This record gives sequence, structure tokens and C-alpha cells, in this order.
Amino acid sequence: MTTTVTTSPDSGTFVHPALFYSTQDEYVREVGGFVRTAVEAGEPTFVAVPGDRLALLRDTLGDIAAAVDFADMTVLGRNPGRILSALQAFADKAAGRAARIVGEPIWPARTPAEMLEATRHEALINTAFAHRDATILCPYFVPGLPEHVLADARRTHPTLIVDGHDHMSEVYVDASVVCTDCDQPLPPPPAHALIMAYTTGQLGEVRDRVTGWTAHTALDPARAGDLVLAVSEATTNSLRHGGGAGTLQLWTTPDGTVIAEIQDAGHLRDPLKGRSRPTLTSTNGGRGLWMIHHLCDLVEIRATPTGLTLRLHLIP
Repeated sequence: MTTTVTTSPDSGTFVHPALFYSTQDEYVREVGGFVRTAVEAGEPTFVAVPGDRLALLRDTLGDIAAAVDFADMTVLGRNPGRILSALQAFADKAAGRAARIVGEPIWPARTPAEMLEATRHEALINTAFAHRDATILCPYFVPGLPEHVLADARRTHPTLIVDGHDHMSEVYVDASVVCTDCDQPLPPPPAHALIMAYTTGQLGEVRDRVTGWTAHTALDPARAGDLVLAVSEATTNSLRHGGGAGTLQLWTTPDGTVIAEIQDAGHLRDPLKGRSRPTLTSTNGGRGLWMIHHLCDLVEIRATPTGLTLRLHLIP
């Protein structure tokens, strides 16, 4: 049986179901059916799922696939913090029509840290799309995901689709609750991390120090430049909004991943800042953090009693 995700005809209705699937056939039936129904209704449709699922859906949809915008979520959502702006950009292009989106931000190969940030993203979808006429269907591969991830999916989606039937989630909670739970303490930096304190007038020194340090990592010149720019944006924010000073730490992991951590006395009062693309006329900030999300493979943000920590990951 193919589930029909129902939506209200009232303007500004947002529907955000989680699809729990276990087999390829179930995926094709449920996701393919959702997409086909949207296309046949003339609704703008965007599908962002991992590459292997992408090929499967294209084959299933046949000729009508030409009417769908597709993206490989392993590329678009490599950093979960940049998914939301892509979904919003598509919905904005719908020009007053209902947007229909499939987004699969969590898959078995994700690291625990990535899954945690993707869970945060799933919660913030509900805030960002509140009162918008859109449906975002989020598939979850039950056999390959940890139980705690599935439990969080029940908390971030008002509607669940299980075994072809949809029902309201009894444990759905506000995004603020989930985001607070996602603020788990980060593992401490290793003892060999390079440490640099900085304050006003030292941004050039910070950039030079990072540039020199990257020469001893596995980053190619382009990615090294991304790190320098991301750290520059983060440290600039420290001086403008984080008390005028901060601490930078740099290290690599055994697999070659490069990590930069910036700590300062700042605060992040709007959890959507940096995830929603700021406009050219925006006056409430967020442009630097938005750039950081698009330069890095993973961004972990933690509020602490003394301020803010940004941990930036770049994979060679």
C-alpha cells in the first residue's frame, strides 16, 4: 500500500512526516509514490537523498523524473548545517505554490557527530518552515540506524509513516527541547593541539598562523584556503560579538581530518542563524556563520556557561 501524505488546504500549512522503511521495495513504493503524486498535481518537487537512493528513484519515476529537482544528499548535506538553506531556497522558488520535498539527512554511514547535527537540523526544520505551505518527507532506514536516532526522529517529526500507515507521533516535542539535548559536551582537544589566544588587532596573525599550520596537514591548497577563511570568519565574530577575544585550537585526527576549535564569550540566541541564508540587506548577522557552514564538512556549535564553542571539521 502506498501512503498518501495528506496536507491541509489552508494557507501556510507545514507537514513534516518521517518515513520508517526497511526494504528497497518499501522505499520505492512510499517515496516514489509521494513524488509521483506531487508531480502529477503540478507541485514543485525536490528530492535530496543519498546517491544510491537517488538513482533508484530516477529509475522508478521514469519520464516524470524530468519534472523533479534532484540532489545527492551526501554532497548537499555533507555538513548537516547547510541542508536547511537549500530546502528554503527551493521552497522560495515555488512562487506561492505548495513545495514538496524529500530530504534524507541521516544514513547508516554517517558518523555519530554527523547524526547528532542532522537530528538538530530535523528539529529546526519545524521552526524554519512553520506556517509555510510545504511538505518535507524524511526517510529513515530502520535496519541500518541506531535506535536512539530513530527515537529522535519520533521527537522531531509530528507525523510518522510506519508499515504503510501514518499516525501522529506521541513523543513529538518542540525544537528547542531537541536542540538542548543535542548540546552534548564535545570530547576535549588532544594534548598535541596547537593553541593560540587572540584579541583585537590579531586577525592577521591568526590567518598567518593557520596558513602555516595547514602546510603540515593533508589538505590541498583549496581546502586549506577554506579552513583559513572559516577560521577568519569565526575569529572575526569573536571580536565583534564574543567579548573581543578568544582561543583557537588546531589539530588533526588519525584519519587526517583537520579540526579547528574557536572558543569565546559569545552567545547564539537564534539557533537558525547560519543555517538560513542571510539576505543582502540582512541586519541581524549570521553571514559569517552561514559561510562557515558552507566551507566545512561538519560544524559543531556548543553553548557553555562561559560562552560559545565552534568546532570546524574539514576532510582532505
